[in-house]
Amino acid sequence: MEAAAASARVLRVAAICGSLRKASFNRGLLRAAAEVCEDSIPGLRVDELDISDLPLINTDLETGGGTGFPPAVEAFRAKVCQADCFLFGAPEYNYSIATPLKNALDWASRGKNCWADKPAAIVSAGGGFGGGRSQYHLRQVGVFLDLHFINKPELCVQAFQQPPKFDSDGNLIDAEIRERLKQVLLSLQAFTLRLQKD
Repeated sequence: MEAAAASARVLRVAAICGSLRKASFNRGLLRAAAEVCEDSIPGLRVDELDISDLPLINTDLETGGGTGFPPAVEAFRAKVCQADCFLFGAPEYNYSIATPLKNALDWASRGKNCWADKPAAIVSAGGGFGGGRSQYHLRQVGVFLDLHFINKPELCVQAFQQPPKFDSDGNLIDAEIRERLKQVLLSLQAFTLRLQKD
C-alpha cells in the first residue's frame, strides 16, 4: 500500500532558466524536459518558474526586518518552497552564472532559505564548453544554499556544432540530446525520492 502511494506521487520539478531570451537554448532544454516527463517519466512534472519580473536584489526592498519582500519575490519564493526539486537551465555568461539566475538564487535565500535541503540538477547549452563553467559555479553557490545536486549524468550541450541541436525558436531537435536529458531527469527523480525517504 505504501509503495503504491509512493509510486502514485508526482514530484514537482521547478525549472528555472538563467536566460530571459524567449528563444534561449537553455529554455529549450527546459521545455524539452517537460515534454520528456509528460511522454515517458511517470511521477515527474516539470513547471518553469518565470524569473523575468524579479527586481534586482536590494535589501532596501525588504520589509518586516527582512521577512517581507516585493510581491514578485514573494510569489517566486512560494513556488520555490512548494517544489520537490529543481532543474536549472544555466547559460554561461563571461565564464560564470547569468545575472538573472544569480539574482533569483539570492532572493530565495534571503530570510528563510527556500532552497535548503532540496535536490537539483543542471543542464546547459552554449558555445565551446556548453555552459560547463556556469554549471561549476552554480554547484559552488549551491554548497552555501544547501542544495543537493545530482553528480551524474552531466549535460553540457555544445549548441553551435553541426548538425543543429536546436531550431530557430530554441526548441531541442536532437534525439541523442533528448535521451541524455531523460537520463538526467531519471537521476533527479531517483535522488529526490531517496532524499525524501530519508
